Amino acid sequence: MKIGIDISQIVYGTGVSKYAENLVKNLLKIDHKNQYILFGASLRQRGKLNEFKTKLESYKNVEFKIIPLPPRVLEFLWNTLHFYPIDKFIGKVDVFHSSDWLQPPIKSAKTKKITTIHDMVVYLFPSSVHPRIIANQKNRLKRVKKEIDFVITDSSTTKEDIIKFLQIPQDKINIVLLAASEQFTPSEENKINSVLEKYKIKKPYILSVATQEPRKNIQKLLDVFELISQNPKYKHEKAQLVLVGKFGWGEGLRSAENVIWTDYVPDGDLIALYSGCRVFVYPSLYEGFGLPVLEAMACGAPVVTSKNSSMAEIARDTAILIDPRSEGQLRKAIEMVLDLKLENYQKMVNASLTRARKFSWSKTAKETLKLYRKLYRQK
Repeated sequence: MKIGIDISQIVYGTGVSKYAENLVKNLLKIDHKNQYILFGASLRQRGKLNEFKTKLESYKNVEFKIIPLPPRVLEFLWNTLHFYPIDKFIGKVDVFHSSDWLQPPIKSAKTKKITTIHDMVVYLFPSSVHPRIIANQKNRLKRVKKEIDFVITDSSTTKEDIIKFLQIPQDKINIVLLAASEQFTPSEENKINSVLEKYKIKKPYILSVATQEPRKNIQKLLDVFELISQNPKYKHEKAQLVLVGKFGWGEGLRSAENVIWTDYVPDGDLIALYSGCRVFVYPSLYEGFGLPVLEAMACGAPVVTSKNSSMAEIARDTAILIDPRSEGQLRKAIEMVLDLKLENYQKMVNASLTRARKFSWSKTAKETLKLYRKLYRQK
């Protein structure tokens, strides 16, 4: 079987990037029989695609097709015009797995088509998404609804949303859970201290990891942190709020004292930041999966997150779940963790580690490969 996969998204350093990268790595680990054709398009960041290619050179059943085209060209060509088939770049394949951003036409009628939909945010929270993203995603999803044989999604919550907004038959939608990358494990103390010194962070600190955009609800967290900082009970600790993530879009955020903005950090540093934090807070308004929640748990961090969409589904009774629009609930949850005695705090740490171990990229790859085989048999 010849399997084509669009890996263009790995250049962005976001959750969808980690999905594409980890899926491909783990498929190649478990599958030495089928042939993989990996398509990647980027102009300014094609060096990252070449780096990824280098990491996989030892596998004999993989071939790369990297082209120097900016994403916006392909957005218009494929999602809007739906012109120029992917076959011209990768040749004929038995199964083609498109990304959560681009839906190319496919010339060969024999090729089975599968795609991943991570969330339905453009329908559920359009005011929290940039208009260009809304237009592009709706164009893509229109093609998905008409052409795709199977859809993969990350949670039962998102499956329900797909059925509701796209009316895709539920037997075409397959839930395949994600996981934290295998390197996300608790860091040793000396590594934590080295990274904290690098970013001028002092313990105790509250951590949040997200692209800065309205849906991530970062301003609410900043406002709550300011209130916590003003509480005489915590002034002696001088807790810091550490915000990791690139600026996405939206209005500038009103900051507060003792807030550290790191921008993007490499995974090695991120693991140490997760491992050293007093509490990880993820008050997003909506997520298709919420990968940072699982990454934090895998590093042993107690978690406060939203009780909506997939976050409650993934975290279950391990995290403290709050209404992300409620300043009072968010503040109470953070203060609860800050106040925990060592024994109860360690219980939260152990619960996080136990929950994270229930997910693995090996399982994700195996479930995905089963779907490829099922489609191929339908041929």
